[in-house]
Amino acid sequence: MFKKGLSKKERQKELQTLLADDPFLTDEELAERFNVSIQTIRLDRMELKIPELRERIKAVAQENYSKVRAIGIKEIVGELVDLELGKRGISVLETTEDMTFEKTKIVRGEFIFAQANSLAIAVIDANVALTGVANIKYKSPVFAGQKLVAKAEVTRVRGNKQFVFVRVYEKQREVFRGKFILVSLDGEVNV
Repeated sequence: MFKKGLSKKERQKELQTLLADDPFLTDEELAERFNVSIQTIRLDRMELKIPELRERIKAVAQENYSKVRAIGIKEIVGELVDLELGKRGISVLETTEDMTFEKTKIVRGEFIFAQANSLAIAVIDANVALTGVANIKYKSPVFAGQKLVAKAEVTRVRGNKQFVFVRVYEKQREVFRGKFILVSLDGEVNV
């Protein structure tokens, strides 16, 4: 957290630096860091012509979609914000009320799994890949409105099998993790 009393010019300079390093910070998180109101952050962003979080995520995601080979863009659950094909990737999912169980308001597991699984497939450097094995663990409940950040890493390649480890976080808290074995079907299926 920054000290209270930064001038507007200093705060806006720090705001630009922070968002350059992490474009996925929310207005609420920024307000907390600068110890100012959310409205102040929104006004700063407007003056600096920095779009809201959702628009920032979409802009970053558009750059990465052209790299994906093994899955259709519309099949990726969440926004693909970083991708190094064959190595690693990051996606962000904004959870909503319609993803939850009616009684508990907890996000249903299939949405979290779908985010992780589609990210695991997206990082594979192949034209066709399917999930062969998924060893998963749900670690903590997620509620509507929480932003999930999934990070995938290809840990091993053996023949036509690629091993991908995916961790999903809500803020700094790990809520899900999975080990996926993806099977490349290049040469077996015409695309």
